[in-house]
Amino acid sequence: MEEADFDGHLQELRRGTIVLASLQLLREPGYGYGLLEQLSAAGFPTDANTLYPLLRRLEKQGYLDSAWNTDEARPRKFYRTSASGIRLAETLTRELAAIASASAALAETTRRGADNTGADAIGAEKTRAEKEK
Repeated sequence: MEEADFDGHLQELRRGTIVLASLQLLREPGYGYGLLEQLSAAGFPTDANTLYPLLRRLEKQGYLDSAWNTDEARPRKFYRTSASGIRLAETLTRELAAIASASAALAETTRRGADNTGADAIGAEKTRAEKEK
């Protein structure tokens, strides 16, 4: 299998992290295009067609507050993480840390198991053969 075949799975994994990263970054007010740049710089490259619907959804759910800035020639909508958005970000951060820890522990356990599988199988077979005698 080629790594290019992993793209869909990697994209799926990253999609959920964009919510958390956006909530964290928008603790300071920001607008969509600026957030796209911040996300990319932080290692969360995102497409505008993904981000803008996400921002509208998070706003509708009450996790983001927004206000229009009309001081400049081109009006821009600024977003900021609401109090419930901060609580959600804290919850998601804890859950992501727990998932990462459990995943690392599982990988270590299975790696050790793979290292010992042959020896364990041989030892188990010897024990079984001795009991049958």
